[in-house]
Amino acid sequence: MADTAPLVLVVDDSQDNRTMCAEYLAFSGFRVVEAADGAEALEKANRLLPDAIVTDLILPITDGWELTRQLKESEATRHIPILAFSGQSFGTDDPRLRKAGFDAFLMKPCAPDAMANKLRELLARARP
Repeated sequence: MADTAPLVLVVDDSQDNRTMCAEYLAFSGFRVVEAADGAEALEKANRLLPDAIVTDLILPITDGWELTRQLKESEATRHIPILAFSGQSFGTDDPRLRKAGFDAFLMKPCAPDAMANKLRELLARARP
């Protein structure tokens, strides 16, 4: 895979969910790094500056809501599109998600290509 492929940080405390998402996204042409909790995700996001982040909302240490708040408050990371990926029921345009800083939402489970397509859409919108 080319080093120019978009880098996606996948954040989920479930190893199975992380592996499934990471493998499918890699198959779809993305470079992928993983984090098991919000604190690890925050460190990796600041160090690696991924092109996009996919995060669960319920995470140990720092949940997805707080992770997103901190990333969107930082000048270095506020530009990174964040896709909330959760089993919690929200509408795709739920104002709580937008207010928290999420750029999009997908509900678990979803078709694997839905995540790749949503990420491509977010990345296309994020380009200057």
